[in-house]
Formats: sequence, structure tokens, C-alpha cells
Amino acid sequence: MEETGKKKEKKKKKKKKDSESEYPNSWLVPTIAKTFKGVLLESAFFKLIQDLLSFASPQLLKLMISFTQDKSSHAWTGYLYAVLLLVVAFLQSVILQQYFQRCFILGMKVRTALMAAVYKKALVVSNDSRKESTAGEIVNLMSADAQRFNDVTNFIHLLWSCPLQIALAIAFLWIELGPSVLAGLLVMVLMVPINGWLATKSRSFQMENMKFKDKRMKIVNDILNGIKVLKYYAWESSFEAQVQEIREQELKVMRKFAYLSSVSTFIFSCAPAIVSLATFAVFVSVSPDNILDAEKAFTSISLFNILRFPLAMLPQLISIMVQTAVSKKRLEKFLSGDDLDTMAIARDDSHMIILFSVSLDIKPGRLVAVVGAVGSGKTSLISALLGELHSLKGRINIKGSVAFVPQQAWIQNATLKDNVLFGSDVNEERYRSVVEGCALGPDLDLLPGRDQTEIGEKGINLSGGQKQRVSLARAVYSSADVYFLDDPLSAVDSHVGKHLFERVIGPKGLLKDKTRILVTHGISFLPYVDEIVVLVNGVVSEVGSYDGLRASKGAFSEFLETYGKDESSNANANKGLSPIQRTSLQECIFVCTKACFIYIFFVFSVSLRKNSSVRSKKDSGDKKGQRLIEKEAMETGRVKFSVYLQYLRSMGWCLVTWSFLFYFIQNVAIIGQNVWLSDWTDDSVEYFNTTYPNHIRDTRIGVFGALGVAQGFLVFLGTILLADGSISASRTLHTSLLSNILKVPMMFFDTTPSGRIVNRFAKDIFTVDEMIPMSFRSWILCLLGVLGTLFVICLATPIFTAVVVPMAVIYYFVQRFYVATSRQLRRLDSVSRSPIYSHFGETVSGLSVIRAYGHQQRFLKQNEDTIDQNLKSVYPWIVSNRWLAMRLESLGNLVVFFSALFAVISRDSLNSGLVGLSISYALNVTQTLNWLVRMTSELETNIVAVERVREYVEIKNEAPWITTNHPPDDWPTDGNIHFENYKVRYRPELELILHGITCDIQSTEKIGLVGRTGKSSLTNCLFRIIEASEGQILVDGIDISTLGLHDLRSRLTIIPQDPVLFSGTLRMNLDPFEKSSDEEIWTVLELAHLKDYVRGLPTGLQHEVSEGGENLSVGQRQLLCLARALLRKSRILILDEATAAVDLETDDLIQNTIRTEFSHCTVLTIAHRLNTILDSSR
Repeated sequence: MEETGKKKEKKKKKKKKDSESEYPNSWLVPTIAKTFKGVLLESAFFKLIQDLLSFASPQLLKLMISFTQDKSSHAWTGYLYAVLLLVVAFLQSVILQQYFQRCFILGMKVRTALMAAVYKKALVVSNDSRKESTAGEIVNLMSADAQRFNDVTNFIHLLWSCPLQIALAIAFLWIELGPSVLAGLLVMVLMVPINGWLATKSRSFQMENMKFKDKRMKIVNDILNGIKVLKYYAWESSFEAQVQEIREQELKVMRKFAYLSSVSTFIFSCAPAIVSLATFAVFVSVSPDNILDAEKAFTSISLFNILRFPLAMLPQLISIMVQTAVSKKRLEKFLSGDDLDTMAIARDDSHMIILFSVSLDIKPGRLVAVVGAVGSGKTSLISALLGELHSLKGRINIKGSVAFVPQQAWIQNATLKDNVLFGSDVNEERYRSVVEGCALGPDLDLLPGRDQTEIGEKGINLSGGQKQRVSLARAVYSSADVYFLDDPLSAVDSHVGKHLFERVIGPKGLLKDKTRILVTHGISFLPYVDEIVVLVNGVVSEVGSYDGLRASKGAFSEFLETYGKDESSNANANKGLSPIQRTSLQECIFVCTKACFIYIFFVFSVSLRKNSSVRSKKDSGDKKGQRLIEKEAMETGRVKFSVYLQYLRSMGWCLVTWSFLFYFIQNVAIIGQNVWLSDWTDDSVEYFNTTYPNHIRDTRIGVFGALGVAQGFLVFLGTILLADGSISASRTLHTSLLSNILKVPMMFFDTTPSGRIVNRFAKDIFTVDEMIPMSFRSWILCLLGVLGTLFVICLATPIFTAVVVPMAVIYYFVQRFYVATSRQLRRLDSVSRSPIYSHFGETVSGLSVIRAYGHQQRFLKQNEDTIDQNLKSVYPWIVSNRWLAMRLESLGNLVVFFSALFAVISRDSLNSGLVGLSISYALNVTQTLNWLVRMTSELETNIVAVERVREYVEIKNEAPWITTNHPPDDWPTDGNIHFENYKVRYRPELELILHGITCDIQSTEKIGLVGRTGKSSLTNCLFRIIEASEGQILVDGIDISTLGLHDLRSRLTIIPQDPVLFSGTLRMNLDPFEKSSDEEIWTVLELAHLKDYVRGLPTGLQHEVSEGGENLSVGQRQLLCLARALLRKSRILILDEATAAVDLETDDLIQNTIRTEFSHCTVLTIAHRLNTILDSSR
């Protein structure tokens, strides 16, 4: 795989130079072919031999029939023919399986290579290219598009094999029937343009379908990423409606596609009948001497049967090719996107940094602070230094290795210790000092498994401050030479921030000898830095030391005058003190400020700490709750019959019954047609040496033709009904999955990786939409086909029934044994696929961090390991298929052998027509039998998707959204909140996090909440994200646990800690239900200080927000969330560290807005910065 990846990379680079189009195209297929040419040639050789052998059987059949006609020939010749039939069939089976084995392995390798290439590309892709495709779309490239390539390689040889088989069959038919074959050939040729038209039409539907799928997955991804916000704001129904709308469009396209394919099915089921009709009709009409005898008729029929396969495969092949072409385009576009310009940064010993045409010169070992207003380009500066931004001119030199702490911490789904080590070797001493320095000690005591606790995806079981400290600890542990710290102190409490500055970042900290670039909004730290860079609108306005900049009376000193009066006076006062006295004085001031609250709301982390330290002594063993994310549940054993019933029920019983009926009658028509043919051939004996009466000839042809066309119509009707049924099933299942996922408690999302839920919406719904209807239809047709065949053989040679029973028993056991294994392997496959996508999603979101640390190789390796884990269940599945096919084909071959044997034994009582009929049917049975088991297993495999969807449909919901107990329309009128002995825990098996809180909050009070942990949990309780274990909360005298969740949540407002935006317009982000007028929206934007910014956008309110709001700065996102809150006009407002990510100036603006606009509200503020809560009433 490695070499494949590397070859691809090289080819890509070469190709990139050649073509100057949007992106190089049509290089992917040749590259794959070059890489795997050995396997391709080998499998081609086997396929060729097998194709040639398949024409031996009709010739043997011809000899067999002439043997039964000629009563004088010796019996041993008959037995010889029977044995020869068996030997040829057996050889054919062995060679065919060899061919399949090679093809499937090739498919597996191609899929793996593509997945690795996409991952490798994602690690180096430039930010411009990355914006073109969302994370969801890239995951789709790995899942759906790579899978398409896998499927197409299984059929690739049919491109030359089908035409070859058609040519050979026509040649043999010419020998039998002479030029009248041309009539049949003409019919076949006429089919080609019709198929071509159908294929191009289906292609456009397919493209449209993929578009809707991507769009739907994008919203689903958004919903899962912002599920907390949706719950806070009670917006679920708006997003559910958006997804449903896209889903309806998707189903519309699917219905068109299904009708189209039923037309092609109709043409295809008529084809063999019409071809043989045309040929025989012309043959008997051309001259009265041409009499259709058994030998000619049945040899031709078995040749036509061989023809059926390539003819039936061609349209399938075309449609698979079409889908793959779409995937090929998507993959090429992504893989040919621009890479990051690694040359923009030189790592050598000169220390010149050029940015925004401004030069910065940073000496090694210095601490440089970068300050500026929101949106002034502080984060962009850091990104540019990391080489993430596109550099227009100039260059950057960085000496030594780099560590990076992003503004929003990126946490992996791994243990806390692994997050800190980040792939470095363990050095216990260094590790302990880092944990100590980053103030993680007390947090470890709170975690159930200390540093072995598993952290959920995106770090969900850590608070914002903990995530930021883990992120900082990772940087410190890596002991790099240069540190880029993008505002790591904003998300932590002010005393923790102070601790971090002193122990880690500052002049006395762990990093004192390293070069540090610190983006910060905290003025108190500025006197201790070596140099300050002031940014204004993306330009460096001043650079200098703290004192120098204050003296120069520039932008910086104004900024200080406004915000730093109190702090600067402290700084001046303690200029004369030693650093230690200074810190203790600051601590003193800090403590006093803290005591200035009339009373401090709960500091319960102390009681918690006590509990936990007792606890950790008590049980140091592995605790429940240490593993946050449970292994994905996997059903075992047979798929329960109820799952099939559920699928059929969602299809509608009426449709299912009727379509089955139509298929059944169609099968009867096929048998009728063949029996009629055998009867027709007996005419050759009856009218021997006499002229053939015209009226008999016309009746024979007429009935034969009518039965042929009837088959087509019946299949057409059956297929259309099934298509309707399967679409209604798709609708029902998706709707119930979506509506249930939105009603599930927040707990579920904390313990379930989003990849797992996305998998349900992507892979499993795809299976329900496209795979199940196909395999269901094929299964019905195969089943009826096998029954029909056995019926005909028993009709011709009744003695055959004796063999049927033992063979059926063997067949049953082989099939049970196989299906059980195969099904479990397929389940393992889909379960081991989730981690690939989860890991990939994680990588995409943490790209800048991975690149900054230079850990691409390690992540590549990890990705390869997860893919290998998955292949461990794919490979045995492929081999098990070969095992099955060998056993089944041997059974089929025995059927041929026995039908021939009994024909020889009872040749005196049989006429040649029936012999021909039974053997030509038997020759066909091998394939049908094989398909039947294949389809049974495929149906079972695919129905697992229904089972998996059902698992998520049956998850217990949170409390109902709306109950009969409605609060008054203007509730809460005053906004009094009363906690009464309130206790709560995250999950039933964990300790309490709030220990019996009782307090009263009066109307319009402004309350500040401080304390080390548990502050956000308190707000979660108000919204009933977490339900109480004991006690109650009363809002204006109404117990909130009696209300419907939407009634409660829509009357409260929160500005959450992480500003979450959804992809869509700005307007939709503010008002998804479109309840407010444009005027109201402009007003709130003005209050949130965003009006000028939005005015400046070309599309204004219709400005498209990218996935996760990436095209806005964190500060701007936070201001949008403020605007959201202003729109809701509720009486209770909760600010969860809402101003952590903004600079002091903006923080001030926000505080003023809150003071004026929310003066009539009860406000709870959770904060780290003291000035945020200084004006709280308590």
C-alpha cells in the first residue's frame, strides 16, 4: 500500500505540471492500472479460459440430443457425454473462482490505496483547497467513492469479456441456424442505443442524487457538531425540516432513477425472448425445408442463455462505470488540489519574519505578546507563521521545531495522558512537571481514571478551561524551540491564567529559554513580556517593550489608558518590589477583588475535591465511567425476522404482495414458453418429409412471441411496484432515524463518537436506499428461477425427484453455514469502518496542530493501522465467498450430471424435445443457484443496515418537547430563579457534581458565577440538558421539570462557551424559524457591533457561513451568538464565558450592550475574567 501511495504522489506531481486546466484529470485510472498490472493480467487469463470453456457445454448438449434421437447408438457414448458434461462444468467452476478471488483482492487493494491517498492528501492540502470541500465531503470520498472503485474492479474484465462472449455465441449460432441469426443480432444491436440513452439519463440522476446526499450529510454533520446549541435554543425542529426537505428532493430523484431502471429491466427481460423469437421465426419462414428440430432449438437456446449473461451485464456495467466516473472526477479534483506551500517557511538560523509586508525580528528565547482588537489578524499572524496561509510575497524563517496552541483547543479521542504526550516518549519527571505547571493536578483528581481517563471526541467530557490546559500541556511537553500560543489564557479562570503565566509561559516559567509568541487579551501580563506587537487591521502598527510603547503615546497607550487604569497603577506600584513580593501582592489584590463579591456563589469544587481524594484512595482499580466511549454495539447471530418484517412493513404489504405475484406469473410464462418450444420441436418428427403447414407455423411463432413479451410486462409491473415500496421504506426509516436522533438526551452525544452517528446517516441509509431494493428484487427472481428449473427437470425425468431431496439438504446446510459467517464478517466490517472515519474527521479538524508539530507521519501510520484492522474482516469475507461458490457450483454441476444421466437411462421413453429442455435448464441452474445464495447472503448483509438504523430509532428519548402543561405565553415574566436542595450527576454511575444547592435569585439580578469546575453544569441544569437526581428548580414559581423541553428552552437564552455556527446564511444562523423581520435583525446586529461588518459583505444577511463558521473569526462568531440572544428577548440570560475569546475592547462593548439591553433580565454570568463580573449584583 505504501508504495502505491508514493507512486501516486509522484504521478500527481508530474501530472500537475503538464496540465494547466482547473485540475489535472484522467490520471487516476491509468495510475491504478500501472500499479496493479500483474493481478490484472493474471485474472484476465483465467477469465479467457473460462469464457472458452463455457461454449463446450452447448456442443455436448447437441451430441447428447442426437444420441437420444439415434436409438441404435451404444449406451456407453451417452454415459461418456454425461461424464464429460460434469468434467467441463467442474473445470469451469475452478477457473472462475480463481478469477473472482483475484478480482476481489484487487478491488480491496484499490479501495485501500485510494483511502490512504485521500488521507495523505488531506494532511498536506492547502487551506484554499480545503475550503472547497467540507469534512463531510472528504469523508464521503473515503467511504462512498473509494467503495465504488472497489466494486468496479470486480467487473472490470467484463469490458472485453462481454463482447468476446457475444461474438463466440453468434459464431456458434451461425453454425446451427445459418444467416437467420442475423435477425436476432439485429434486435440486439437495436438494444444498444436504447441502453446508451438509459445510461446517460441515469448518470444525470446519479449526479443529482450525490449532490443532495452531500448537502444532506453536510447539514447532518452540522447538527451533530452543534447539537448542544440546537438543544439550548430549541431549534431542532427547524433543522429537522431542512434535512427532510433535502431528503424529499433526494427521494424524488431516486424514484425517477428507479422507474428508469425498471424500464431497462423490462427491455432486458424481453431481450432473450425477442431475440430467440426473431431468430426462430426467420429460420422457419425463410424456406419450407428449414424445420426446427430439438437439436437445433435447444443448442440455440443454451447458446442464447450464454448470451443472456453478457447482455444483462452490459447495462449494469455501464451504470457502474457511470457512477465510478462521477467518483473518479470527485477524487481527482480533491487529490489534485493545491498542497500547502512548504517553501514559504525556511527553517534555518536567521530570525527574520516578514508578514503583511511588515517585518518582525524576533530573537531566540524571547517572549513576544501580540495584542489587538477582534478581527485585527492575530490568529492570521500565527497561521501565517505556521505556513497555513497563502503567502503572496516574502518569506519566513523559523529556527528549530515548533509547538502550537490553537485558540480553540483540539483534543483527540484518546486518554488524557496520550493527549499530552502526543506521540512523544514518556518521561515521567518531565510529564509530572508539565501537569503541575499547567494546573492539571486538581483536574486529574476529579477525573474517574486520572490521566488514563478516556477523553471523548472533541474533548466533550472536559470543560473549556481543561481542554485549553491540556492543549497547552501538549505543547510544553513537546519541548520545541518556538512556541506559538494563540490566546491560551482566555478560556481559563483569571487565577489559573495567572498560574499558567507564572509557571509556564512567563519569564520564570518552564518555557523561559524558548522563543514564545503569545496572542493575548490579558493586559495584566504585558509588563512581563520582552516585546509587544500591536496589530491593527492586519498591519503591525507598533512594536516595542511595554514601557517604550506606553511612552510613545500611540494606539497601544490609548488602549491601555482605557482598560488598564487599575492594572497599570498596580504595575507601577509594584515596580519596586521583587517579582516574588509582586506576585504575592497581586495575589492579595486578586483575593480582595474576589472577596468584594457580596458573597461568592458556590465554591463547591472544594467539597468535590474532598470527596474525590477519599474516593481515589478507596478504589484505585479500574472504575466504571473511566471509559467514556463504549465499543460499538454489534448484533450477533441471525438477523431477527422482525427486521425483515419491519422493512416489508415500511414498504407496504399491498405493494410487496402484488409485485411478488407479478414476478411469479412471469416465471410461469418463461416455463410455458420453453415447454411450448419443446412441443414445437416435436413437429420435426411428426411432419418428417412432408411440407410444414403454414397455419401451424404461425401459431407456434405467435404463442412463443406472446409469452416472451408477457414476461417483460410482468417484470416491468413488478419492478415498478417494488421501487415505489422501497422508496416509501427509505422515507419512513430516514424520518424516524432523524427525528429520534434529535430527541435523544445530550448524554448520548457525549458518549457516542459522531462518526458512528454519521455512519448511520451515510452508509446505512445509502444501503437502505440503493442496495436493499436491488438485492431484494434479485433474490425474488433467483428464488423463482431455481424453483422453476427444478420443476422443469422433474417434469421431464420424474426420477430426478429422488436426487432433489438430498441435494436440497446439502444445499441448505452449506448455505446456513456460509451465511452465518459472512453476515458476521460483514458486521465486523461495518463496525471496524467507523474508526477510520472518526479518526479522519478528527484529523481534518486538527490539521493545523498536526502540521505545526510535524506529526503527519504518525497520523498516516495510525490511519493505515485502522484501515488494516478493517481489512482483517474484509479479506476473510472474500475468501468465504469463494469457499461457498466452489461448494455450490459443485452441487449445480451434479444437477447437470444427474439430469444427463437419467436422460441416458430412460432414453427409450423420452422424446428428444424433453431431453433438450431438461439439460439446457440444468446447465443454467449452476449460475442461478450461486446467485440465490449470494443474494440471500447479500440481503441478510444489507438488512443489517435496517437493524442498525432501528437500534438508533429505539434509543430512549429525553423528556417530551411539548407537554399538556403549557406555561403562560409571557412566562417567565419576572425571572425569579429558586434552587431547592438541587443535586445532579452526569451519568447514573458517576458521582454527584452539584451537591444540594439551595439559593434564590431575584428578578433582574445580575449574578456572577465563579469556581473551578461545575459552573457550566449549573446552566445545563437550568436547560434540563442534565436532569436532576434530587431537588427542583423553580422559575417564577413554576417547577421546570413539569414543562415540555421546548416550552422551557425557548423561554431562556444562553450565549454558550463555544460559539457554534451552522453552514447556511447569516440570517438562518440568527433566526432559523424566520420569525423576525429584517429590521429587527439589523437592529440586533448593530447592538452586537457587527452591523458595519455585515454591511460590508457583498451579500449582506445572505452571506454564506462555512462549515462550523470557519470564515469568521472566533470573536465575530461570539458576537453573532450575542446577536442571537438579543433576538430572543427572554427574561433570563445565561452567559457562559461568552467573552473569553474577545479582546478587552470588544468585551467592554459586549458588557455595555448586556447592561443596557438586558437591564430588565435576570443575568447569570460565568466568567474567568474578573472585570467581566465586577458589576454583577453578587
